[in-house]
Amino acid sequence: MTIAAHTAAQHIVVDAESLRAAIIDALVAHGATPAKAEEQAAMLVEGDLRDHHSHGVRRLPVLTARLDEGLIDSDSEPLFEWVTETILRVDGQQGFGPSVGFAAIDQIIERAERTGLALASISNSNHLGMLAPYVEKMVAAGQIAFAFTTSEALVHPWGGSSAMVGTNPIGIGVPTDGEPLILDMSTASVSMGKILDHAAKGEPIPLGWAVDSSGKPTDDAQAAVDGGAISPFGGPKGYALGIALEAIVAMLTQSSLGREVAGTLDAKELANKGDVFIAISTKRLGLTSFLPRLQSYFDDVRASAAGGASVSVPGDRARATVEQRRRDGIPLLRANWDAALELKEVAP
Repeated sequence: MTIAAHTAAQHIVVDAESLRAAIIDALVAHGATPAKAEEQAAMLVEGDLRDHHSHGVRRLPVLTARLDEGLIDSDSEPLFEWVTETILRVDGQQGFGPSVGFAAIDQIIERAERTGLALASISNSNHLGMLAPYVEKMVAAGQIAFAFTTSEALVHPWGGSSAMVGTNPIGIGVPTDGEPLILDMSTASVSMGKILDHAAKGEPIPLGWAVDSSGKPTDDAQAAVDGGAISPFGGPKGYALGIALEAIVAMLTQSSLGREVAGTLDAKELANKGDVFIAISTKRLGLTSFLPRLQSYFDDVRASAAGGASVSVPGDRARATVEQRRRDGIPLLRANWDAALELKEVAP
């Protein structure tokens, strides 16, 4: 079998609705309520639609295992406490991350329209998934948006060899009178999910993504997983940003730090990371007249390509990828699709 044929055999193309339905069925089979299963499924599908498979259906086995172990309470509703006029404290009651996250965003969107700005600090909640859909919801309401979350310690400090900092992604959304800027990036060089994907396929990873257990850069995905650590993006700058976000999110949410963080990659521990969302109302602050200027600027940036290259604004490529995959289907690892089908048939 040629490499191309082997690769084709490993993959399957699935339409978004079939993927969504399979995920919902699997989550419900393992105890999730249908409504909460739909919210969680939508986020996994978004991951695969946007070509971020580390946040797609490959996470389903961990989610169903966490349901089986009672580490996710899909029946729970988050508890809200406005500690100031603009600061909302959220106890997620160990619910699905997307259910808790979007419920908190609904609260701060409404409050920001009155106060100009609102912040939600979330603890005791499960994995959020990609940050882009959360900031997109705030942007759709005409608000500038920020999203921060922490994770297990997967990243080594600059100059260090062992994992001590989370991947700690950042989401930023800025509205215009056209397509918004949507940034969703990790402070690590790559997600652990991508390394796991390479390990599952037996494929090498690029040098610079990770180090092995001795702290040496490695192209062996399995060595990176087995006692290794992900490298920070941009060397010392990515490390500095990642550890700063670790401190800010942990303080605002009173959640765990560094190696104490657990519960987004395993089926053994309660999730104890933190999430922070910030919404700033352009309408309340009288900023809506600036939106056409932003659109014009972004259009100029896009038109600045030279030598046959293309220039995009954060969010452009994701929108194009989602549109194409909604039309033509989502390429998935066959093993991940088969696992989804099996999980809806195999309940505890």
